[in-house]
Amino acid sequence: QVQLVESGGGLVQPGGSLRLSCAASGSIFIISRMGWYRQAPGKQRELVASITRDGSTNYGDSVKGRFTISRDNAKNTVSLQMNSLKPEDTAAYYCNAVNWSPRSELEYWGQGTQVTVSS
Repeated sequence: QVQLVESGGGLVQPGGSLRLSCAASGSIFIISRMGWYRQAPGKQRELVASITRDGSTNYGDSVKGRFTISRDNAKNTVSLQMNSLKPEDTAAYYCNAVNWSPRSELEYWGQGTQVTVSS
């Protein structure tokens, strides 16, 4: 099992910034992909950003140019720097990680951290 612990959510005014962090621990073989998803009330969970072990990134269209994802392979951590936040960015943000081993590739989720953008 792999545990994901998120931190950094909170309340911020429109135009402000927040940084989310997530640390993976447990029975880690190789964390191949890490990322962040979000889910607003009444909406489906959507990709915010993901990053592979070699640093290739993928962003949701609504956050391109405003959010930046990064990771530390040695520490098995991933961070999301969120700038120019908008009210529509309000959601629960979930850390996601894929643990690869020669016998399996399993996906894990954090418990979520709330981000609220409001004046």
